[in-house]
Amino acid sequence: MTRYGAQYGPDITYLGVDRCDLDDPASFAGADVVIVGAPFDGGTSHRPGTRFGPQAIRMTDYLPHDGSRPSLALRTDGLRDLRVLDAGDVEMFSGDIETALPALEAAVEKVTRAGAIPVVLGGDHSIAFADAKGVANVLGHGRVSMIHFDAHADTGDIEFGSLWGHGQPMRRLIESGALRGDRFLQIGLRGYWPPPETLDWMAAQRMRSYEMTEIGHRGLDACLTEASAIATDECEGVFLSVDIDVCDPGHAPGTGTPEPGGLTARQLLDAVRRLCLELPVVGVDVVEVSPPYDHADITAALANRVVLESLSAIARRRRDARDGTRWDPSLPLLANRPEAPAQPKDAP
Repeated sequence: MTRYGAQYGPDITYLGVDRCDLDDPASFAGADVVIVGAPFDGGTSHRPGTRFGPQAIRMTDYLPHDGSRPSLALRTDGLRDLRVLDAGDVEMFSGDIETALPALEAAVEKVTRAGAIPVVLGGDHSIAFADAKGVANVLGHGRVSMIHFDAHADTGDIEFGSLWGHGQPMRRLIESGALRGDRFLQIGLRGYWPPPETLDWMAAQRMRSYEMTEIGHRGLDACLTEASAIATDECEGVFLSVDIDVCDPGHAPGTGTPEPGGLTARQLLDAVRRLCLELPVVGVDVVEVSPPYDHADITAALANRVVLESLSAIARRRRDARDGTRWDPSLPLLANRPEAPAQPKDAP
């Protein structure tokens, strides 16, 4: 696969995991997760720069890039308990969205057909059409639900004279039949877009959108519980799409369309961990990280951890299924670890 790494910075893998090549099926045979970069910002309506997102998400971490990250929260190592490979970046010219998205869709479909979970590093949110459709092409149209974290609904119709852009992928997914409107759950909407006529269209599709006022009133956990029940009804799996602007700009300033009043970083990480632990997640994307607008790598570090929380929780879910256990999040950090042997009373 052609990589853009050399164009957009060092050609590195996510935290040092092994490489694979999607043109060589043997290189990712038996993989649990394949990371795919989507360095594309040709669908951006406001501030650009998300083409640099995949590189920033891969590399923003203060620990060694050694392909290992033991999770304190879940007692798993998502990069080693799972076989995680990085296929590099899909070639996506930001000046040609109608060529770029099919290339990404083909890559995601190839990963899914191999039995691996695609984790896509964006890129602007227009890539969600290719990501979710690539998975649905394998698991069945209408058989994959979506839980979508975002400040914006991304259900616009024609924007700037085009059907394609980062404000429209969710409408295109539903119109294509790849995903069902009544199995489409949105978390964190707020602000002043979309307009009433778009909300009418969403209601007609039976979408469920949790705006921040409702989340504040009911509590995020209650909303996630309800969304999870809907997402797993009559569907084979759940696609998790995380637009980093679901967080308040104080927690994620490096994004194209910041909207005040969002989730905290802690809320987002807890939510992603919970969903990947409890639900049959079949695909993930993390989008709208724009490094040119970031400060001290705050946004890139958060996106890096969104990926890690997803992988750690998927590893925990599989371990529990294998061992017949159930993870208890209230377990103290040092529980079940051997204590130091007692010292003799007369020891110096």
